[in-house]
Amino acid sequence: MLALELRHLYKSFGGLQALAGVSLEVAPGERRSLVGPNGAGKSTLFRVVGGEHRPDRGEVFLFGERVTGLPPHRLARKGLARTFQIASLFPEKTALEHVLLASLALHPLRHRALPHHLEGLEGRALEVLDGVGLLERARIPVATLAYGEQRLVELAMALVQGPRLLLLDEPLAGLAEEERARVKRILQGLPRELTVLLIEHDLDFAYGFADRVTVLHQGQVLREGPPEEVRRDPEVVRVYVGGGPEGSEAYAP
Repeated sequence: MLALELRHLYKSFGGLQALAGVSLEVAPGERRSLVGPNGAGKSTLFRVVGGEHRPDRGEVFLFGERVTGLPPHRLARKGLARTFQIASLFPEKTALEHVLLASLALHPLRHRALPHHLEGLEGRALEVLDGVGLLERARIPVATLAYGEQRLVELAMALVQGPRLLLLDEPLAGLAEEERARVKRILQGLPRELTVLLIEHDLDFAYGFADRVTVLHQGQVLREGPPEEVRRDPEVVRVYVGGGPEGSEAYAP
């Protein structure tokens, strides 16, 4: 059984064809990087998989179950969690409060007010924050955290849901070099049984992180395969970086 299967997805916005027949298969426990030039359809694909957009045509299957068009909260209960390119947090709330809110969203209303239930959720939230290196800063407002730490809060909010499939949308975007190194270490340390689909413009990380790489171009799958094989592909070099000297160097073995 596949963790994620996409069958012939199409999505357009007015006259713009964002996805044009994308099919994708991701195995359980796989780390898959999704790369491609700006406008290739990566973000639209994430929004379709994550339930924000319904495809015009095509099907989405999550661990063998058809989930096409389900809203994000129902997908979360089926094991899908995601982060976003730009973190959206409440500045006055603490990291712990954010992670607790994410955890509560998965639990029935009748259980939320029970003291023993809340204690259990807080313990789990603190455990997840410890895992991303934020335990000592769990109880201060996120507005006082560095931007990289705010991105880690968002990651913790996804992980506390106990996902089976995690979508990471440019987790390194906007980070200073020291913050990037920290986030990279944490992402590399994610449990291997967790299936991860990553969008990232840092090609060294995208290729180094993945078991397999999928290249999108003009809303279609251009190439797919092992990272180094895809990275050296002449067609990938041509469309992704224009075939110039810098691009050729970036894709050199």
